[in-house]
Amino acid sequence: MHLPSMKSSLFILVFLSCFFNCSKEEMDVNTQLSSISVKLKSTTGEFDKVFLNIKDVQLKVTGDTNAPSAWKSLNAINGGTYNIFDLNADSALILVNNFEINPTHIYEIRLVLGENNFVDLNNILYNLNTTDLGNSNPSNTVDMDLIPNHFYDITIDINIDKSLSFDENQNMMVLNPELYTEIRQFQY
Repeated sequence: MHLPSMKSSLFILVFLSCFFNCSKEEMDVNTQLSSISVKLKSTTGEFDKVFLNIKDVQLKVTGDTNAPSAWKSLNAINGGTYNIFDLNADSALILVNNFEINPTHIYEIRLVLGENNFVDLNNILYNLNTTDLGNSNPSNTVDMDLIPNHFYDITIDINIDKSLSFDENQNMMVLNPELYTEIRQFQY
């Protein structure tokens, strides 16, 4: 009768020693990270049906643009094609939610677009050129340090009216997104 109680006591002791066996350094690892959330909204007046194919949000973490690790993905959670007109201050699209990152210097933030971008003009869909004449990876200079134990709430605002143009030589609509980036920082 004494053996089963010893087994359960031994099991509890092993469990507790595993649970509390973390060193102080291991416990402080998560508290030394920065956390980032990114929302997308638009400013538009003239165009009410502009559809953008959102693929990702990335941070430039090195000054050398050609370095293989220059851009770090924030693993956008709501990629897809959206009518940008619908994304305003009251209904911004959450692209990144509490992404944890090691503190670093960031140079730029960019929105990565896919190929399925178009505008509806008088019920006719026109493809938006983002590769030959446009920009499929619009970015903004940020130039700031991410601080440990801080939360960064980033809002990317696309001004659609200033981002679209018609190229008469090529007879096509061109998308060169004009972005504004607002960053709010909170300590946690």
